Amino acid sequence: MMDAYATRPSLLIRLRDEHDGAAWSQFVEIYAPLVYGFLRKRGLQDSDAADLTQEVLASVTGAIKSFDYRPDRGSFRGWLLAIVKNELRGFWRKRNRQTIGTGDTQMAERLSQQPEPDNDDGSEWDGEYEKRLFQYAAERVRDSFQPSTWQAFWETTVEGQPVRQVAERLGLSTSAIYMARRRVIGSIKEQVKFVEGELP
Repeated sequence: MMDAYATRPSLLIRLRDEHDGAAWSQFVEIYAPLVYGFLRKRGLQDSDAADLTQEVLASVTGAIKSFDYRPDRGSFRGWLLAIVKNELRGFWRKRNRQTIGTGDTQMAERLSQQPEPDNDDGSEWDGEYEKRLFQYAAERVRDSFQPSTWQAFWETTVEGQPVRQVAERLGLSTSAIYMARRRVIGSIKEQVKFVEGELP
């Protein structure tokens, strides 16, 4: 199955074709929640974060044609973060101008206290990026396992419940729990490799 993945063109290359709807759907499915969550943590309301997420995706659409992946110049996730920061910076500048124009000094003061996107060192973004890839990969592989196998993995690995208790509750041996975990984790890792393989 993974051999088929190896022959697929890079997602980034496929995104350069504006008519490749499947590539764009996959890109949006993976990255829109990441961008939206990052913006919400920066103090944006739901509607503003959703709108700005769309603007980030539109910026990616425009910039992807000239994007030249060069590992010595940084990663894809760093490039995407730079786009998010630029859009966020523009949002706060626009919001500050509008607020100051209304004479509402209290709101202007609140906006001026918002963190500058440049102050983020990227570690939070990297953590959220990895979480999103895990979520995406887990969603993709979940249906390929029996419910008890998935539950054994989820409860012991993600929720951190004791293996012995989960084994008793599910009527499985502890070795079956460890085997279930190993199988699911292996599949998730393969799916993450596939996604990251599509991003050079």
